[in-house]
Amino acid sequence: MAKQTDPVKRATRQTRLFAALVGVVSAGALLAVAELLALIVSRSGSPILAVGSFIIDIFPPWAKDLVIALFGTNDKLVLLLSLAGAVVIAASIAGLIQFAKPPIGIVLLVAAGLAASAALVTRAGATIVDALPTVVGSAVAAVLFHLLIVRLRAWRGGDGTASAIGVDRRAFLRFTLITGAAAAVVGAGSRVLNGALNSVADARAALTLPKPGSLVTIPAGAEFDIPGLTPLFVPNEDFYRIDTALTVPTIDPETWTLTIGGMVDEEITLTFQDLVDMGVDEYVVTLTCVSNEVGGPLLGNARWLGVPIRDVLELAGVQRGADMVLSTSVDGFTAGTPLDTLTDPDRDAILAIGMNGEPLPLEHGFPVRMVVPGLYGYVSATKWLTELKVTTYADDEGYWTPRGWDAEGPIKLSSRLDTPRVDKAIPAGPTKVAGVAWAQPVGVASVEVKIDGSDWMPATLSTPINDDTWVQWYLDWDATSGTHTVIVRATDNDGNVQIEDRVPPAPNGSTGLQSSLVRVS
Repeated sequence: MAKQTDPVKRATRQTRLFAALVGVVSAGALLAVAELLALIVSRSGSPILAVGSFIIDIFPPWAKDLVIALFGTNDKLVLLLSLAGAVVIAASIAGLIQFAKPPIGIVLLVAAGLAASAALVTRAGATIVDALPTVVGSAVAAVLFHLLIVRLRAWRGGDGTASAIGVDRRAFLRFTLITGAAAAVVGAGSRVLNGALNSVADARAALTLPKPGSLVTIPAGAEFDIPGLTPLFVPNEDFYRIDTALTVPTIDPETWTLTIGGMVDEEITLTFQDLVDMGVDEYVVTLTCVSNEVGGPLLGNARWLGVPIRDVLELAGVQRGADMVLSTSVDGFTAGTPLDTLTDPDRDAILAIGMNGEPLPLEHGFPVRMVVPGLYGYVSATKWLTELKVTTYADDEGYWTPRGWDAEGPIKLSSRLDTPRVDKAIPAGPTKVAGVAWAQPVGVASVEVKIDGSDWMPATLSTPINDDTWVQWYLDWDATSGTHTVIVRATDNDGNVQIEDRVPPAPNGSTGLQSSLVRVS
């Protein structure tokens, strides 16, 4: 005969489960009230986004690289899901503590709310009003937490067994579950509505880009038609996105302004129309993320429409002694860019308003972003731009510099194998080994491929558009059955050969040669 479970132990386990549920429901109420009030009084007052942004801020370089390596451009979704999981676990623990030793659970819940409030008010451009939704949400959640635990203790005695007072079990569960469901609906609905009200998708769709004064001529032979090879221009929807924004900032171009200040003769403020009236031209530039591993996907080539940054700085008048421009995004991100790079007449550093023939996508910086060839994005490619401060490296530093990354980030000569892929076998016989290579702002002179123990073999290069864009390359290969090792390296126009020593992205970009295994059936 099966051993019967001890009724007291069973009741205790059941009570603990309900106590944990109460903690989760109370935390959900905190977030729901905060999101609802954020919708009314402070659109940027979301506690979960503030905490997520704080975590991004304090991430050490190695952790950032690990997350990107594991999850790629899904890193923010993973962070938000992880935060949600952490909230559920922490709230469950608080519920157990509150049932056993009140009011410690409530104290922990309120402390978490205050910590989120602190994360909110310390964000760039934040005010005390931004903390109000979370503070009120914490107060409401504390009251609800107390009431639910009191009802649970009335139904289940303090020792977890049935109470003599006798509160109806169904009434307790009904009230708790309805409250939890309401919190979920209100919280999620408020967040979605907040995003919808902040959306400028309609304004972007209605924006007509000005006709550029000049277009880039794409030379014959600039692109190869090889299956599996990355296209010369990466479509906007496929272009990599790496930034610190958990939610995409939404900025109406009608209200957007750019302030140019610091070490200038006269601080000026430009509107979007002011920028357009300066006259825009087309540029073709490859962007590269410093977090890109050897052979990684975090780079892309695009046609950009914009105005030279040197022309904008000239309007304000740069003073002697300055050597850096600190650019600021509306979400508080900053990047420190060498002044001489931005003012170099031979370098197409621009304020971009268009990407591949359309207004900048929202996630790529609409309405205005920086595009600077030759530098990794963390020191140059500020999205959702709102300020340019002419300054010095001695007085200011960008977002990533105090977090262990180098102050200046010149892009390193590199190459990548796109096809054949390591995860897909190819048939024996004639095939093309192909990929891309880049060497901003010098340009690629040659690409070589080594297969197994062969000598380095010269690949065929596409005709470069300019020295600021990548080139495609390919090598004809008569593939034989088996597994082969394919290695690629590039040489730039100054005679520099791609560095073979493998180093990680931190603190100033990865080096090494991509070596891939190719299976031939």
